[in-house]
Amino acid sequence: MLDKEFNIDRDESSEETPEAKAVAADSATADAEIARLSGDLQDLKQTLLRRQADFDNYRKRIDKERAEDSKRYTARFVEALIPIIDGFEHALAVHREPAYENYRKGFELIYKQFLDNLAKLGVERIDPTGQRFDPHLHQAVDRVETDEAEDGTVLQVYQPGYVFHGRVLRPAMVRVAVHATPASKQTVN
Repeated sequence: MLDKEFNIDRDESSEETPEAKAVAADSATADAEIARLSGDLQDLKQTLLRRQADFDNYRKRIDKERAEDSKRYTARFVEALIPIIDGFEHALAVHREPAYENYRKGFELIYKQFLDNLAKLGVERIDPTGQRFDPHLHQAVDRVETDEAEDGTVLQVYQPGYVFHGRVLRPAMVRVAVHATPASKQTVN
């Protein structure tokens, strides 16, 4: 009897009822909807990651531009200060009399503080005496024929130059040594 009941159950389970067909159809529809929503979710996640990366790139670019702008404004300010530095140097060179000694010491301290603060900003002074002439850093305003120094050596600095973070604000004005050519030696004799 159990076998008959069991077979009957099997026979009934092998036949699909309309409710079972509806449930199976709903299940298939739900599975398709889940797969579609899962795909949409993945697309949204990818879009979010791209947008976050785009925003990070934008933020980095803006930070870089701000830093460059800051350097550019500082360079302009320092360029405006260079004539003041020259004025200090001329004033200190002229007044060497004992009567001006106390004033001179005060000006020297101010001048040193001024240069130290510019150095903290990234300003470097170019003083190439004895170095090889570099047209990127120096401006030759005079040439002297001599055999006492190597050809192209800076002999004297008329006006120091300044560099700000690798950018030349003002080239150093210099006198450069050149070796006498055989033609110029003959005209001298």
